[in-house]
Amino acid sequence: MTQDRDAETTRRRLLTGVGLAGLAGTVAACGGGPASSVPGTGSGPASSSAAGGGQAGGSGAALASTGEIPLGGGKIFTAARVVVTQPAAGDFKGFSAVCTHMQCIVDQVANGTINCPCHGSRYSVTDGHVVAGPAPSPLPPQALKVQSGQISLG
Repeated sequence: MTQDRDAETTRRRLLTGVGLAGLAGTVAACGGGPASSVPGTGSGPASSSAAGGGQAGGSGAALASTGEIPLGGGKIFTAARVVVTQPAAGDFKGFSAVCTHMQCIVDQVANGTINCPCHGSRYSVTDGHVVAGPAPSPLPPQALKVQSGQISLG
């Protein structure tokens, strides 16, 4: 009887270990950082998106020209982890490109929302508020500087 009990204990430990390893893999796949970013694609001026582009880093480095940001849409700068939108003509907004749910990098700006590929969270291009969850909070705003037709972090 002791052998049966030992075998059952070993079997339970093995299954628990396998379950925890699977959970760890799922969490790692959903985790943030550049490894989880997925470049997006967009179509047309109202649903444009671009991952990358611009220069990463601090303020002063130009991300894009004002003409590169579509009216009613936006552009994602993955390296700088920022999204620049233009909800109204000449009105440029900056938001963190890091989803507030699981810290994935958003990958698309389409139909008035900034979209996360990991779990479907969507944020408004106007003010970053959550349009569709599971994101618990809005995208944090990022200060922009618009000068001489150039947009930079500021």
